[in-house]
Amino acid sequence: MKRLTISIPAIAVAAAFSLAACDQKSNTAVSRPADTPTPSTATSDASAKVAAATDKVATAVDDSALTAKVKAALLAEPGLSSLQISVDTKNATVTLSGAVDNSASRDRAKQVALSVAGVTTVVDQLTVKS
Repeated sequence: MKRLTISIPAIAVAAAFSLAACDQKSNTAVSRPADTPTPSTATSDASAKVAAATDKVATAVDDSALTAKVKAALLAEPGLSSLQISVDTKNATVTLSGAVDNSASRDRAKQVALSVAGVTTVVDQLTVKS
């Protein structure tokens, strides 16, 4: 009985050829359905989504900063019971809610909020205590 010996380098060469054959691409043209996005379209869509998400985050951060600035301005205003005033901001529009002592305090709170840089509109939902 004859014994067949195969060397390790021969096995390595055979494996390399086998793997190289698996990696070859066909020369046949492949058509893509019209509604399938191309890689560049997918990249553009992803970029647009990232930009939109970034804009939302930036707006939220800006709104949070405006809320803090308005609250600070209300607290700094002498004679205004600002602890009972809630401040909410969306797209640079500040909404004031809560209760104030009189209509003069209500007007002053609106003026203070509108004087903060970046505030475009003030929505008054304040009530006057009776």
